Amino acid sequence: MLRFGPRTREVVLAAMPPFEEANRLRAFFVTLLRALGDHGIGAALPDMPGQGESLIATEAASLDDWRDALAAAEEKLTREGLRVHIAAMRGGTLYDGRANCQSRWHFAPVTGAALVRDMVRARQAAAKDSGEAFDAKAIAGDGPPVELAGNLLSRAMLAELQGAVPYAGPALRTLRLDTDAAPADRKIIARPLWRRAEPDNNPAMARELAADLAEWVKQCAS
Repeated sequence: MLRFGPRTREVVLAAMPPFEEANRLRAFFVTLLRALGDHGIGAALPDMPGQGESLIATEAASLDDWRDALAAAEEKLTREGLRVHIAAMRGGTLYDGRANCQSRWHFAPVTGAALVRDMVRARQAAAKDSGEAFDAKAIAGDGPPVELAGNLLSRAMLAELQGAVPYAGPALRTLRLDTDAAPADRKIIARPLWRRAEPDNNPAMARELAADLAEWVKQCAS
């Protein structure tokens, strides 16, 4: 678990987007967490089972594992005497609901079904380019892990994702891009980094989001 910024009582626990979006958004999310330090707030970034530096194979992980892992990270920080606030982006909003925290802040939340559709489209596009046959219906039911968007995923994980929705309880602030018609507490004018072909960063947007997140944390801590 990477730690950023000052060791103050309030700490932001980050829930990264999974799979290919993790590669595209990690630098941006880290920039955001570092920018929180300018507002006097520390942050922690854990790797979920099967993601990042985890020693567990991606196909061996489950959505339930991620929920337990983030809750365990929250418990560790709480035992240190910290008050934990969760910041989740995109698919990270699908596994933060089990953690006990002071508040939650979501940026561009997405359903698990939408994530699966995006990965299936990427696999279909790659199959078309290579001349390989790929049937989207093949991901359902029992069978071996399925490769989608460069990730080998179990069918159980895919089934879990199909029914997963972002946390929608109390003490939640939600931000979305201005192009997203879904309701939000605030809309941000920017282009979606998760749609880029290669990993990218947007320090200005990261600082803008960090300022919003810091204000939310301070509001919930008072």
